[in-house]
Amino acid sequence: MPSSTPFQPLPNRFKAALERQQQIGTWSSRASPIVTELLGIVGFDWILIDTEHAPTDPISLILQLMSLKDGVSAPVVRPPANEQVAIKRLLDVGVVNFLIPFVDTAADAERAVTATHYPPQGVRGVSVGHRGNKFGMVSNYFDVANDNMCVAVQIESRASVENINVIAAVPGVDALFVRPSDLAANYDYLGDPNHPDVQAAIKHVFERVHAAGKASGILAPAQTDAERYLGWGASMVAVCADLGMLRQAAQASKKHFMQE
Repeated sequence: MPSSTPFQPLPNRFKAALERQQQIGTWSSRASPIVTELLGIVGFDWILIDTEHAPTDPISLILQLMSLKDGVSAPVVRPPANEQVAIKRLLDVGVVNFLIPFVDTAADAERAVTATHYPPQGVRGVSVGHRGNKFGMVSNYFDVANDNMCVAVQIESRASVENINVIAAVPGVDALFVRPSDLAANYDYLGDPNHPDVQAAIKHVFERVHAAGKASGILAPAQTDAERYLGWGASMVAVCADLGMLRQAAQASKKHFMQE
């Protein structure tokens, strides 16, 4: 169960909880602070705010982060790319939990980690008055920022599955998160993430990640899929998504009242 205390970036309780127990989350792609606030009130352990496949820019991201300030759900943000400047902008608006795409190799994972950390562990640029350190009012921010970063990297290609052992071994990678739809497409089963070959790859990833002592994650908006992955030991599971829930509810109402 999530804490009853509103989420605070420092110290990062989500990072600590991910090491102890399964974290149940939801996916938000609507770029709407109202929707994000509603999901935050519901009380998931974490909420993914997407900037890769959603029209979320830094300003709308700030509004969504603000909408979660009184809630218990930890915001996890997916940048548009595994790119230093894009990640730096998210850091400076207050993001501490990342789901970073385009990680196929250990070098890609190392780039993700270094982008989120100040020297000497990383290459994060230094600004002394950004929103992430309450505009310069967190006196020990530079001392604690690195230790409070939580970095999950996406496993979404054949290459990332083949390199899973070396990716999982990269220091600073806290979780490895499978994207079933992308993985299926990469295995030539576009639109069929439940194909046996794709499921075997996912299970293999979980096994190798757990053997490395890292957390595993996955997006699974279908209940049967989510229950299967939780049974396989997945640590960080998104069990629903805002657009999917809205579409399904709308279709159900239409079917009931507008039978053709």
